[in-house]
Amino acid sequence: MGDVAKAAGVSRPLVSIVMRDAPGASDATRERILRIAAEMGYVPDARARKLRQNSSRLIGISFELQQPFHGDVVEQVYLAAAESGYDVALSAVSPSRDEPTAVESLIRERCDALIVLGMKAHADDLRRFTNRVPMVSVARRLKAPFLGIVRGDDKAGLRMAVEYLADLGHARIAHIDGADAPGSADRRASYRRTMQRLGLGEYVDVIAGGLTEADGARGTRELLTRPTPPTAVIAFNDRCATGALDYAARTGLRIPDDLSIMGYDDSRLARIPHVQMTTVSQDARELARAAVDLALEQLQGEAPREIVVQPRLVVRETTQPLG
Repeated sequence: MGDVAKAAGVSRPLVSIVMRDAPGASDATRERILRIAAEMGYVPDARARKLRQNSSRLIGISFELQQPFHGDVVEQVYLAAAESGYDVALSAVSPSRDEPTAVESLIRERCDALIVLGMKAHADDLRRFTNRVPMVSVARRLKAPFLGIVRGDDKAGLRMAVEYLADLGHARIAHIDGADAPGSADRRASYRRTMQRLGLGEYVDVIAGGLTEADGARGTRELLTRPTPPTAVIAFNDRCATGALDYAARTGLRIPDDLSIMGYDDSRLARIPHVQMTTVSQDARELARAAVDLALEQLQGEAPREIVVQPRLVVRETTQPLG
């Protein structure tokens, strides 16, 4: 800042006024200082500025690096946060970086509040974090009144998927579940319950799956070894469904002529032109906006609460009537 002031022939406080976009400089002076700063490559130190403020105006997000749907939610959080005058800081969870590390990183960045996507941590661990900063958990049903919760209705989503396929004439409907992933138990239970209610209990077939393409391929391989394979498969998420689609195609099956496959999330994977996957949408935009709203409510002193977002069916090209 001192270098910019010297080059512009003005005082350092005047440069500070211009960089903060505060009143006190003429238009001509402001334009000249900004031009010189740009020529010199000067960028204001946002971290130093935040240290002098009571509020960082930052919302931190912890997310799974390998989950496309989390990326969709993060994109929408950026938009919702900006509308309220907040910026976003990201911290990823990956095979080499665990959840506590990701959250601690955001706390060190002095984020005003945190949004955690699909976090698997025990409630006691989450309480330890919420003692330091307001937090909102997204995409997980959790009994934790000390933090905000935003989630999709997983039971309704699987019920919707089974009913849709049954209406198409499918009876042998299998489910590749998400193992211990958040939401998997609710989806698995809803699948069983809906199949029983529709009189299809004898065809209930649950494969232990997971969140990845490899899980979907493995589950599909197991299903296709059945004496009478299913005619339709509901995967835990779109990644898992992508693996199911790939494996089925490599075995020579035509999708959806020989096998209907559904995903869950309506992530960017489902919308790829050559995929066009039928799926259950969790509505990333609605989840993100609700999460930002709850974070800001807690910053204003309101008690944490839960918001449940209703899913919707998105029909594309990987399912068709049984024929």
